Amino acid sequence: MSIEAEQQAVVSARGIRVEFGAVKALDGVDLTILPGEAVGLVGHNGAGKSTIVNVINGGLPPHQGTIAYGGVDGAGGIATARAGGVRCVFQELSLCPNLTIVENTRVMHAGLSGFGWRKRALSLIRAKLDEIFPGNHIDCTATVGELSIAERQMVEIAITLAAVTDAPRLVILDEPTSSLDAGLAEQLLAHVRRFVASGGAVLLISHILGEILSTSSRIVVMKDGRVVTSRPAAEFTVNSLVEAMGSVVKERTRGARIRTEADFSIERAPQAGSPIGFKARKGEIIGLAGLGGHGQTDMLLDLFRDHSGNWLPGHGDAVAFVAGDRALNGTFPLWASSNLSVGSCRLARLWAIDGGSETALGADWKSRMEIRTPDMGNPILSLSGGNQQKVLFARALATKAEIVLMDDPMRGVDIGTKQEVYAILRAEAEGGRTFIWYSTEMDEICLCDRVYVFRDGGIVAELTDDEIDESHVLAASFSGEAA
Repeated sequence: MSIEAEQQAVVSARGIRVEFGAVKALDGVDLTILPGEAVGLVGHNGAGKSTIVNVINGGLPPHQGTIAYGGVDGAGGIATARAGGVRCVFQELSLCPNLTIVENTRVMHAGLSGFGWRKRALSLIRAKLDEIFPGNHIDCTATVGELSIAERQMVEIAITLAAVTDAPRLVILDEPTSSLDAGLAEQLLAHVRRFVASGGAVLLISHILGEILSTSSRIVVMKDGRVVTSRPAAEFTVNSLVEAMGSVVKERTRGARIRTEADFSIERAPQAGSPIGFKARKGEIIGLAGLGGHGQTDMLLDLFRDHSGNWLPGHGDAVAFVAGDRALNGTFPLWASSNLSVGSCRLARLWAIDGGSETALGADWKSRMEIRTPDMGNPILSLSGGNQQKVLFARALATKAEIVLMDDPMRGVDIGTKQEVYAILRAEAEGGRTFIWYSTEMDEICLCDRVYVFRDGGIVAELTDDEIDESHVLAASFSGEAA
């Protein structure tokens, strides 16, 4: 890249090296982002994406290399990055749950000060939410802890993109649509395109490759802490992008199985206001679809309460639950391998955990799920977000549960691992396990044997076989909506 381009760059990282003990998180990474450029950053979990983001936003000083903002070498640190116009939406959301949306806006924007700041903050965040997500009904005076995970993600995005004193020059979006349904995701990506067209820069990290291809002007591929490819997005297809990441695209098909009417493992009569009841046969993968927040998670929680043993020994083996919000409902942050084994009470001998069995269980699922960590004894928060999610998935599959409930469990998981998990799901289903799966990704919904579409808290459509496609799901999701 020319010296002139380097001087015009919003950010330029050169020869960045970061090591965590024996692990080389970044091994000589060069990354330059220009104004009016949307850079898609892809790679498997543990490739170094989150680490380079933390270097660019000033949260992590590199052990070697330099970083410049606007052509000026920075001393590093969050203040320097922010002064250079860098803003970041993290995969692990950073809002304070005990504060209101207005108060969180003030935390992020020090310029909201003096008499009447609450009124100005409310006007600012309300306008930005309406600009990015038209038609949202978020109460900006509410406490963040009262919001759904999708609403929290929308609020953090709006706060980050808002301008009080200086407008952002580079917005880093780390899995920004992981909790959003298709409609909200498209609203966000449309706003990203407008922002880039106006001269802003975006670094987009997503495991949904369609989003990367449709939004990016350039795509950077990382692997094992290095940049292995950097080319215009127009030169990639989904297949070639997956190959550049080091994986092979596998055909995704639903399993062919003989269904009978006598092997139901779950049946629920139609609820008030819903014309269709719910049923799941042994060995089926059931999908819960529709716009986010229309009752899918509530259904999963109801099913878990109905089939769990309320912590009574020997009565909780019927059902396992994979939480979608791992930070709030999934991980025990001070634990390591016990995050995986906590659901497997059979490892206990008398009043103590059998350490040998726990170690063996961890090693087995580390291999099967390809959890990237040198040692399963490392704290779970030392893992990347996608690898944390793999641990939670392994926790459920390692139990004897006949029913596995999954609340959008693939958030932040790379495509190669997803394909491996899909194969494990199908094999477990063929062995008799029943999976009930809420997902915001249409590709995952299309893998299911049967799909229930939710709207306004109830089931409005039941789809099977060839009916399971995006057009039918969307038609049912919006049927009856006012024009």
